[in-house]
Amino acid sequence: MVLDCELIWATSWMDDANDCIATRLGLPQLAIVAWPDAPATEEQDVRDGLHWKTRTLVAKAGGRPFVWLDDEITNSDRVWVSANHSGPALLHRVNPNSGLTPVDYQAVDEWLAQVCSPHLR
Repeated sequence: MVLDCELIWATSWMDDANDCIATRLGLPQLAIVAWPDAPATEEQDVRDGLHWKTRTLVAKAGGRPFVWLDDEITNSDRVWVSANHSGPALLHRVNPNSGLTPVDYQAVDEWLAQVCSPHLR
């Protein structure tokens, strides 16, 4: 499958994701989301049940469709993204004990089939 998209690391691992994970997955060096230094906003989001990454990822997507795979996504994040992101988004929670599995890839593939135009698949 070939997709016209930008694949980026949205992890607190920052550049270590490229050094430690990408090579094991056969991925090239990827861009990294730059997390803002906004501890007051992040602390309030966490108190409100929102993941500290959510607001930044929605801003980074800029209304474009996006998929976020994470082991800490909650329903609060899904509700907030639905209310604050104008494009389609898949927030898929990954089991932290097993990591990405074929079931996770299938969920992403099915979502992409619904969202992407046929020429991208």
